[in-house]
Amino acid sequence: MGDILFLGHRVPYPPNRGDKIRGYHVLRYLSERARVHLVAFADDARDLSGAGGLSAITADPTIVWRSGSRVRSAAEAIVRGEPMSLSAFRNPSVKRAVDKVLAEHPIDTIYVFSSQMAQYLPSNPRQRVIMDFVDMDAAKFEAYAEGSRGPMRWVLQREARLLLRHDRGIAETAHASLFVSAAEAAMFADRTGLTDVHAVENGIDTGMFDPAASFTPADLPAPAIVFTGQMDYRPNIEAVCWFAETILPLIRRRHPDARFAIVGRAPTDAVRALATRPGVIVTGEVPDVRGWLAAASVVVAPLKLARGVQNKVLEAMAMARPVVTSHAAAEGIDHAGTIRTGETAAQIAGGSGGGARRPDRRGTHGGGRARAGAAAL
Repeated sequence: MGDILFLGHRVPYPPNRGDKIRGYHVLRYLSERARVHLVAFADDARDLSGAGGLSAITADPTIVWRSGSRVRSAAEAIVRGEPMSLSAFRNPSVKRAVDKVLAEHPIDTIYVFSSQMAQYLPSNPRQRVIMDFVDMDAAKFEAYAEGSRGPMRWVLQREARLLLRHDRGIAETAHASLFVSAAEAAMFADRTGLTDVHAVENGIDTGMFDPAASFTPADLPAPAIVFTGQMDYRPNIEAVCWFAETILPLIRRRHPDARFAIVGRAPTDAVRALATRPGVIVTGEVPDVRGWLAAASVVVAPLKLARGVQNKVLEAMAMARPVVTSHAAAEGIDHAGTIRTGETAAQIAGGSGGGARRPDRRGTHGGGRARAGAAAL
């Protein structure tokens, strides 16, 4: 077997957010079977040193800082008639790095992580191409457009239309197209008419996310409701704002001491402002999310827009916490009824408030406690 070239839109290390977790474990799996060369972007200054953490599983990793003006990228996309998602990730240094790897090493497989990176494929690749779309991003932009008005609605509709056309073209030439869930794969196959589309679902490290593992519990008074995630990501921002402004007040009418902790890096100004509301805590980045999950009476994921499989939900389940989500956030997870789902503020408040009544900090292995907790809501 020849070498593998892994193209990533974000360096998959450290594995501390959804796409990086998936990328890291795919990369580790591939490295056990072949020599892997990594070319990836970094968009966090700390990740520029990510190559060091990947040295054991990659050969000569190349990490390139993703820079450039969003306005300029948007203008270029309009002129070129292409999705903005592509122009935002166009970088001559990455192109040179890819060409160098292909010229100097016996690459027989190119693993493309996220469709923005497909622009770096050779025009007629002789290598096997595996396209990991992860989620169907065109559908995400369609959903964004539905909730927008004026010029932004047109921009988002355009992005959805052009991105679907681009992704279909890439999938037609790839040897296989991967998605994070059967639902995402089926949607893409239905929209494109293609058949070589497969689901490779996310998982989590159950040795790490184990209530019996060693970690420092957060000092969070019960009853505690916890949300975890990257807090500059639009669906997460919308979810916590909705919960803090609309759902939490309903819960606090019955449970005045209830606290809502928003746990995650890079909170935007809108998220930080929620800390001024009664019962809301905004932590920013924490060294270990497990302590906050362990301290939760209930973990919530009230995302109105969610694609694929939510790692935050899997982590909470592995930590044996009761989980309450929107229908969208539970889609793609075969939870057999262990997650309480709702769509309205009242439904989610009812489930979350039930968890707040029953703060149970006992640590047990596996999903048994998660099932019991969800059933108790």
